[in-house]
Amino acid sequence: MTVKKQYPAINYTSRDFNSIKNDLIEYAKRYYPNTFQDFNEAGFGSLMLDTVSYIGDILSFYLDYSANESFLDTAIEYDNVLRLGRQLGYQFKGSPSSFGMASFYAIIPAASTGLGPDSAYLGYIRRGTELQSSSGIGFILNEDVSLSDPSNEVVVAKVNSSTGLPTHYAVRATGQVISGELSQEVLAIGSFEEFRKIELSGENISEIISITDSEGNEYFRVDYLSQDVVYAPVKNYDSNRAKTPSVLKPVIVPRRYTVEQLEDSTIIQFGGAKENATNTDSITDPSKTIVNFHGREYISSLSFDPTNLLGTPTLGVAPANTNITVVYRTNVFGNVNAPVNSLSTITNPIIDFNNIMELSTTKISEIVNSLEVNNEKPINGDVTLPSIDELRIRINDSFSSQRRAVTEQDYRSLIYAMPPEFGGIKRANIIRDPDSFKRNLNIYVIGESSDGNLEAPNSTIKQNVKTWLNQGRMINDTVDIIDAKIVNFGVDFVIVGDLETNKFVILNRAIEALTAFYENKLEIGEPFFITDIYNELNQVDGVVDTVSVKITSKTGLNYAETRFNIDRATSPDGRFITVPDNVIMELKFPASDIRGDVK
Repeated sequence: MTVKKQYPAINYTSRDFNSIKNDLIEYAKRYYPNTFQDFNEAGFGSLMLDTVSYIGDILSFYLDYSANESFLDTAIEYDNVLRLGRQLGYQFKGSPSSFGMASFYAIIPAASTGLGPDSAYLGYIRRGTELQSSSGIGFILNEDVSLSDPSNEVVVAKVNSSTGLPTHYAVRATGQVISGELSQEVLAIGSFEEFRKIELSGENISEIISITDSEGNEYFRVDYLSQDVVYAPVKNYDSNRAKTPSVLKPVIVPRRYTVEQLEDSTIIQFGGAKENATNTDSITDPSKTIVNFHGREYISSLSFDPTNLLGTPTLGVAPANTNITVVYRTNVFGNVNAPVNSLSTITNPIIDFNNIMELSTTKISEIVNSLEVNNEKPINGDVTLPSIDELRIRINDSFSSQRRAVTEQDYRSLIYAMPPEFGGIKRANIIRDPDSFKRNLNIYVIGESSDGNLEAPNSTIKQNVKTWLNQGRMINDTVDIIDAKIVNFGVDFVIVGDLETNKFVILNRAIEALTAFYENKLEIGEPFFITDIYNELNQVDGVVDTVSVKITSKTGLNYAETRFNIDRATSPDGRFITVPDNVIMELKFPASDIRGDVK
């Protein structure tokens, strides 16, 4: 009779190198006492045990790592968090662009009478004109600028010395500019492939301008491949074109693509159909989406079947056996905000004139050469990417809000989801106006300057935010976009250091710890917890205890102008500072605003 060998129960808690090795040794001693006796640390048997334990430790680590990266709450890789967020409908926008208004100056010949500039030479500075700041940051004109606009400023530039009549006028016109440079990438596409994905080679891509193939077909960007209709602006030729230059027209888009924006890469994805596999004749008739009512010929309510809205079940045409040209805008600098008077050069002017064939080429050349540009206000909107913790919060908020704004948190989530081509807001706080009889919301916002410090966003970005919120806000809600007030603060602390460690080393460690702690900006209206400073200092290597912490208000040159009595706002127990809903605290210059003493 053969006795079946009994194997011991496996201890699944042994997952690290030492515990795995110890279990293997105990197993060998118990079940192979006569076969395996080489437990010498320098022997071949120990080598094999170490090898198996090493492999087991690695496998255990990667299994845990893979499991953690599969969930939003435990993932630590930025791109994995973005992919998990995408599953919940969160659209990562990448690094936002900076927005602002620029002033354009041109010298225009005077009319024959000398009274005002010659209207024939009042042309248009076209959208796409490339500009550059004094620090080398590229900008692009985002709209056509008319030199004949009645709101332009016009002053005499040159006068005939003999007659005293003006010969030239200086015209000042304004237009919106956006940071970035245009780049083009041509990709060779082989045989048909369903849902083809292509990673673009460009870095810091902020916006894809256009995608066309060799046959001249244009591909349209959509949020999801199931979206087969977009609304495109069409030039208005009606009598009201002065006030309404474009008309929104629904356009069916069998050729479409989506964009997946990761931390350091941009991926475009096309549909899954061949060229002739989809119906491209017309947009789905809305009347066909009504649910059929069996047994009667009339309709008593408007009930729709959403499954009938999709006219292209193949989710769009995929390019094949062609070359596609991708034009996109990139921000080549880490921070593309520009301070006042830094926009100085027009690198590629695009200017048009009506009836250009009848005009003097010499005068046109003089006008082009006279063009100058400047920004009287800061150009901002570019903000640092959210941290992983911030990203998790925004993903959850985005999922719960579903692109509609009902609660204050919904409004905040919608603001952070604004596309980067419209600029970005660093922090926002939504407070219902207590003095309003209507459902008015005061939205306090703050942006970032070119050096990464807090700064009020310009009027263009605030208008973009207001327009963006209109898509999801409650119909009876009104919003006011207001600049948050910045309060700059300093930290003075006294700590007790380890006797065995140089006190200057301890002091530098403490300052570095507080600097790193306040790298992530606080929220608008967030209470300032002094206890957090105690906790951070007590965790510094070499610090025995923290004796005292004093928060001071910083004002004057290079600081914000907001006056804030910190002592009055500090709680009686000294644990925290109450911050008003429209105020944000900022440690602006850590190198000089953090001072400490080591006892």
